[in-house]
Amino acid sequence: MIPPSFIQDLLARTDIADLVGRYVTLKKAGINFKGLCPFHGEKSPSFIVSPSRQTYHCFGCGVHGNAVGFLMEYGGLGFVDAVKDLAQMQGMQVPDDNIRPEERERQKQIKEKQVSLTDVMAKAAQHWKQQLKKTPRAVNYLKGRGLTGEVAARFALGYAPDSWRGLASAFPKYDDPLLVESGLVIAHDPDPGETEGKRYDRFRDRIMFPIRNPQGEVIGFGGRVLDKGEPKYLNSPETPVFIKGRELYGLYEGRAALRNKGYAIVTEGYMDVVALAQWGFGNAVATLGTACTADHAQKLFRFTDQVVFSFDGDAAGRRAAGRALEAALPYATDTRRISFLFLPKEHDPDSYIREFGAEAFEQCVKQAVPLSRQVLEHAAADCDMDSAEGRARLLVQAIPLIAQFPEGALQGLVADDLAQMARTSPDEVRRRLAEHQQKARQQSAGRDRRAPGGGASGAQHPRSSDASSDWDGNFGDIPAFEPDGGGSEDWSQAGGGGAAYGEYEPSAPSSQGWQGQGGYKQGGGQRRDGKPWKPWKGGSGSRWQSRGSPVEQRPLPQAATPLDRIVWVLVCHSEFWEQLPSATHDLLCDQPAPYGEFFRWLDRMLLAQGLLPAEALLQLMRGDAQDPEHPEETGHFQPLAKRIAQFVDVPDNKDTVEQLMNLIRPIELVALREELDLLTQSGELSEAAEARKMELVRLTLAMKLEISQSRPISG
Repeated sequence: MIPPSFIQDLLARTDIADLVGRYVTLKKAGINFKGLCPFHGEKSPSFIVSPSRQTYHCFGCGVHGNAVGFLMEYGGLGFVDAVKDLAQMQGMQVPDDNIRPEERERQKQIKEKQVSLTDVMAKAAQHWKQQLKKTPRAVNYLKGRGLTGEVAARFALGYAPDSWRGLASAFPKYDDPLLVESGLVIAHDPDPGETEGKRYDRFRDRIMFPIRNPQGEVIGFGGRVLDKGEPKYLNSPETPVFIKGRELYGLYEGRAALRNKGYAIVTEGYMDVVALAQWGFGNAVATLGTACTADHAQKLFRFTDQVVFSFDGDAAGRRAAGRALEAALPYATDTRRISFLFLPKEHDPDSYIREFGAEAFEQCVKQAVPLSRQVLEHAAADCDMDSAEGRARLLVQAIPLIAQFPEGALQGLVADDLAQMARTSPDEVRRRLAEHQQKARQQSAGRDRRAPGGGASGAQHPRSSDASSDWDGNFGDIPAFEPDGGGSEDWSQAGGGGAAYGEYEPSAPSSQGWQGQGGYKQGGGQRRDGKPWKPWKGGSGSRWQSRGSPVEQRPLPQAATPLDRIVWVLVCHSEFWEQLPSATHDLLCDQPAPYGEFFRWLDRMLLAQGLLPAEALLQLMRGDAQDPEHPEETGHFQPLAKRIAQFVDVPDNKDTVEQLMNLIRPIELVALREELDLLTQSGELSEAAEARKMELVRLTLAMKLEISQSRPISG
C-alpha cells in the first residue's frame, strides 16, 4: 500500500490551483479562484478552488476533493492511478506497497491480465471505429436511426466488417491467446490430422457498441445486426474484466447526465440508450442481455436515488419488469424512488421517442408507475379480486414481496394498501408480514449455523427484518457529542489507556499500511460500483480532508465518539447501511481513518456477501474469519473492533435507523458549517453560489433544530 506519509508529502508539493488550471480557466476570487465547473454545464462560475485548503468545490453540483480527487473525478482514474499520475507530474517515485511478496506478485499478475485484456479491446474498438467511417452502409444505417456523428463519437460506435478474420488487419498476431480470452475471436480445437483449429472473429457485419466500465476502460462489446439476422444482439462472453450481471451499458457516458437529471432510466437495449441520449436523455443505461439483477440495482443506487425502469408493454416486458422489481425491492428505502414505465406494445424507448419526441417521452417518465403500486399489481396479476379465493391468493403472493422492503414507512404504507386491496384489516396484513419475517429469520439463522464461518454465507441481499422501534437511544454514561464545539474531548492519550488501540496511533502506525482517504486498500478511490466516492451533498467535507487525501491519524479519545457508536450500530445491524441515503454513505466514507476505511469496507462486504450478522462481521474485523476475496485485509480492523467493544454491550436488536440518523446529524452539521465558511471566503459569488449560501444558512438552522429535538430532555 502507498504510505500515508508519501501522499501527504505529494499533496504538500502540489499547487491545486496550478493543477486544476491545466483543465479549467480560473480567475481570482478573493483568496480563492473560481471558474466554470468541468463536471456539469453552467453559464456562471460556481466552481471554487482554495489554495489555502488545497481543495476544490462546486456549489452547483456539489463535487469536491483535493488534487488526487480532481484527477480521479476528471480523468475517471482509480485512487492508485491518480496518485501515480500526480507523483509523475511532481517528479516523485511512488514507493512499493508494503505487502507480502507472494501477494504483491499475485496482484501484479491480475492487474497485468486486466490491463492486457482492456488494451486489446480498446485496440479493437478503435479499429471498428475507423471501419465505421469507411463503410457508408453502416453510417447510413445509424443516420436512419436518427443518430448524429456527435452521439456516435460519444459512445465510440464502430462497425465490424463482414469478414471471418477482419481483426487480422488490426492484430497481425491473430493467434494471440488474448484475442480468444477477451472474446473477440472464437477458436476451435484442431480436427484429427490438423495442427491448428479454426479461428475467426466473433463479431461480423455488426454495429459495435463498446461497453465501458465507470473508469472508461473498454471491457466488452455488444454487436447489432444491420439487416435481418440472428441473434439480433450479440454480446461479449464473460471474461476476467466483464461480468454481464454487474455491468450497465451507458453508465460511463451518462455520469454527468445522471448528476444533472437526478434519475436513471434503465432500458433493455443499446440502441435505446444511444437514441435517448440523442434526444437529450443521457441518463439512460441498459442491462447487457440479462434480467436486471441485485448487483445492477446496487450499482444504480450508488449514482442516484431515483430509478425509472423502462420496459416494452408486451408480456415479455411485464416479465422483465417483475424481475427488476424483485431485484430492486431490498433497496427501496424511504429516501429512494423506484418507478416503472410501460410503453405501448408496439414501441420500445428508441422507436417511441423518434415517433413522438422528447416531450412526450418526458411525460411518460413523469407518469411512470411507482414501486408501491407496481408491487401490488405484480402480485395480483393472476388473482380474481372478486372472489375470496383470489384475494387470499393475493395475500400469499404479496406478503413475501413486501417483506423484502427495508423496514420503514414505505413498507408499512404498502402493507396498508394491500389490506385495502384484499379487503381485510391492516392488522391482519401486518400480522402475516411479521410471521413471514420471523420465519425468514429462523431459516436464515439455520443456514448461518450450517455455513462455514458462522454466518458469512448468509443472505445475498440486504434485509431489514430485525429492527424495531422501541430503543430509547441510551448508550449509557457516554459523553454527548457537542456540534457547537462544546465539551472537553481529550484527543491525547491519558495514562496509556489507548495502548490497546496503538495500531491507529501516530506513534505506532498500522503495519497494514493505509492507502489514503480516497479508497480502502486496492479498492482505490472508488466505491464498490466503480464510481469515485462523492462528497456529502450538504457539506464541503474539508474537516476530514477531501476525497482522495490521507487524513493524519490522531490519538483517539478515551470516551466513545459518535463515530464509534455509528460503527457499532452498523455492525449490529448491517441492514441499516442500505437504508441510509447515498449522500449519508458518502459523508461516512469521507471520515478519517479508521472510520472512513471501515465504512468503505462494510459497503464492499455487503455487496460481496450480502447481509451479515454482527458476530460474522466482528470475526472478519478481528481476523477470526478470513475475507475470501481479500485475505490480505483479514484483521485490518482488529483495533477498531476491540475499541468499540469497550464502550458498548451486546446488541439487543432494538436499534432503529432513526436513532442511527440522530448520531449522524451532528456530523452533517459540521460539514454544513465548513461549506458555509468556504463560500464566505470566496468574494463575489455566482448567482447559484449565493443561492447555495442562503440555503446553507437555512439548512444549518434546521439541522440544529433537529438535533435539539432528538436529544432527551433531562429532568
